[in-house]
Amino acid sequence: MKKAYVFPGQGAQFPGMGSDIYQSNEIAKPLFDRANEILGFEITKTMFEGSPDDLKQTKVTQPAVFLHSVILSKTIPGFSPDMVAGHSLGELSALVANNTLTFEDGLKLVYKRALAMQNACEQNPSTMAAILGLEDHIVEDACTQIDDVVVAANYNCPGQLVISGSNEGIEKACILMKGLGAKRALPLPVGGAFHSPLMEPARAELQAAIESTDFATPSCPIYQNVPASAVSDPMIIKENLIAQLTAPVRWTQSVQSMVDDGATHFTEVGPGKVLSGLIKKIHREAEVDQATA
Repeated sequence: MKKAYVFPGQGAQFPGMGSDIYQSNEIAKPLFDRANEILGFEITKTMFEGSPDDLKQTKVTQPAVFLHSVILSKTIPGFSPDMVAGHSLGELSALVANNTLTFEDGLKLVYKRALAMQNACEQNPSTMAAILGLEDHIVEDACTQIDDVVVAANYNCPGQLVISGSNEGIEKACILMKGLGAKRALPLPVGGAFHSPLMEPARAELQAAIESTDFATPSCPIYQNVPASAVSDPMIIKENLIAQLTAPVRWTQSVQSMVDDGATHFTEVGPGKVLSGLIKKIHREAEVDQATA
């Protein structure tokens, strides 16, 4: 029996996130205060008191979800995972949890990533949509038929694949997917086409920051989004993290790899229960729960 800890990405945020840990756990307060210093603004004020719209800003959302997840992981008694994984942004949280990155370096990279992605979104107005009820290969084939940028972006679970691309391309793709029998084709309220070629400016910007940051040998393997398999070599972890911005999140495949390698229990560390629900759809026999401080 092996225990996996998984870390959510953007979209898991909620008003008031982290305030309970801040008030109740002596480990948490200095870490939140340190984060305010590193970022140069009071992110805790937005996390604890901000509105849903305040939390939707990419430059706030990504560090907020990261902080909630990482600080929560540090309050878990006897935290020693056999393996970790993170969905998109969550991969950086996972890399702090398995000691590849320090808390400070992880937060700096997350903030750099958030600003770079926000800039890329402004350069290329774009979006994403969730396609429900079609097999992956049907969605992949349909994307190739659109004459705009449209690609498979998030393999969330069987029957749920998020596509990413230009505004016009996603609009055309949603019509096409419904015609192919999709139960739903839902445009998502996101700032841009994450995990698509339209994020290339962000990938190039983040590459220099990742390459100049120290990555240690992890205390346990991370199942990264790009290869969907266990990685322990710091140089390969860097390469995959850079590629992740323009490559799909292969979450279904990552969870299956963890199960194949002996994972029986998954604990979601961070805001929400999204990953827990996806994991049960990928592998019904998996035991899932959410971390608490």
